[in-house]
Amino acid sequence: MNYKIDNLQYCKWSREVFQINRDAGLDAVHVTVVYHEDYDEFLDRVTEWDSHFKENSDLIFQGKSFKDIEKAKKENKTAIFFGFQNCSPIEDDLGLIEKVYEKGCRFMQLTYNNQSLLATGCYEKNDSGVTNFGKEAIKEMNRLGIVIDMSHSAEKSTLDAIDISQKPIAITHANPSFWHNALRNKSDKLLKALAKSNGMLGLSLYAHHLKDGTNCKLESFCEMVAKTAEIVGVDNLGIGSDLCLNQPDSVVEWMRNGTWANTQNFGEGSKKKPGFPKQPGWFVDARGFKNLEIGLKKIGFNVGEINKILGNNWYNFYKGIN
Repeated sequence: MNYKIDNLQYCKWSREVFQINRDAGLDAVHVTVVYHEDYDEFLDRVTEWDSHFKENSDLIFQGKSFKDIEKAKKENKTAIFFGFQNCSPIEDDLGLIEKVYEKGCRFMQLTYNNQSLLATGCYEKNDSGVTNFGKEAIKEMNRLGIVIDMSHSAEKSTLDAIDISQKPIAITHANPSFWHNALRNKSDKLLKALAKSNGMLGLSLYAHHLKDGTNCKLESFCEMVAKTAEIVGVDNLGIGSDLCLNQPDSVVEWMRNGTWANTQNFGEGSKKKPGFPKQPGWFVDARGFKNLEIGLKKIGFNVGEINKILGNNWYNFYKGIN
């Protein structure tokens, strides 16, 4: 059985988006439900998703384990897995990790760009690594079956997380820095450590993470996939598109700056890159998975390898979460 999985989207959720994901044949999508929200605000997001599930039950349902990916395949639906792009919902309370797990959280970034109580983000000048609280949080996440996601984390913190975690971690949406040296993209050293620990890298289609941005060519992306496979192995690669369909530009400022920053004084990245970038024409939305399939075949991947990258590797990773 072959599965198709996009392991990171943060769209303005609507029936239109759910239908696009179905048209793309996605059996599972890991969705961001939290950026900077606290625990009570996370519960509000869960309530919103309860409405989505009820109103679009013919297209989606909440996923909590790999068996739900299998169920989605059989029922021609998309299993929706909850994830956090920050640790803010657990506040400073280790006990809240189990609470968010019970509500369906299966992925959690230890930090989003900046310093958190758990680790250092990629926008910080000094990377002090995973904190004492972070070490305890990782142990609890391992126990429950929440994946440690280091997509927006700094290098030492990410290497620390790989060493501390008793289960493979994930970088759900980022690209290698050898191809495009964005702050968020990852070094060869880090990618090799990730692969050695059987972690997963979800390759991003977000324009700021792409060589030549919106003008990135499909061939260039697929060449990058091939070179990355040489570093991490084809079994450790997937897609985490980071699609943000239909989101207003005001959302991207909130994502970058949270609720604590003065946007007039903070974040040169925000000033240089206002608003959401336009997607490349070959990946406007998830239906671009078909173009990825074509491009990967053209670059030399065989059918089995393509199926792994477009979903089967993530499916196998999900099987190891619990």
